[in-house]
Amino acid sequence: MHKASVILEALSDTGLMPLYYHPDPGICCQLLKAIYDGGARLVEYTNRGTMALENFRVMRSYADENLPGLLLGIGTIKDAKSAKLFLKGGADFVVSPGMDEVIGEMVHKAHRLWIPGCMTATEIMKAEAAGARIVKLFPGNILGPGFVRAVREVFPQMQFMPTGGVDTERTNLENWFSSGVIAVGLGGALLRKDLLADLNYSAITEEIKRVLEYIYDIKKSRK
Repeated sequence: MHKASVILEALSDTGLMPLYYHPDPGICCQLLKAIYDGGARLVEYTNRGTMALENFRVMRSYADENLPGLLLGIGTIKDAKSAKLFLKGGADFVVSPGMDEVIGEMVHKAHRLWIPGCMTATEIMKAEAAGARIVKLFPGNILGPGFVRAVREVFPQMQFMPTGGVDTERTNLENWFSSGVIAVGLGGALLRKDLLADLNYSAITEEIKRVLEYIYDIKKSRK
């Protein structure tokens, strides 16, 4: 398993966190492979269905056997009990929609990366005090890049990743990265319903490649 610092560095280098939930474990694994083939190396599986834990264990095993270097995390974790179960199931990182110090303490004890969700300066203060090194700005469509520019001055040691309100178009990605985020979380805008309905894995792979190329070019131009 990978330590938190290694995971955070990989997230910063890649700049992209694809996320999804699907009830079918076979499809979950094929989606993992399609994302991996596109060049992404971090994936957040969301805890949004009754099959989430069982599917996650299958995905963890599949990734370990077939997708070297893939960092697989769990999202939508809202309580410590769920965090504990998924950490035991092999989660490399834990993402929450909100801020809970108890979850953070548990993840840190496991030496994994904790990404709490925040949307106010007060929540970011609490996350920082609890040891978070990165927060998920959620919902991103409410906060916007302007919020990032403002809070970065107050929290210079904190890293930020917006989720929700991010799309795959270059202009939108440029706005977010120019505000100072290190990565973006992309769900339905990236793994679109039409592609999932058709199980069009090759198109998903190409979409991942396209977005990663945008992000690489954007980051390169900012150096």
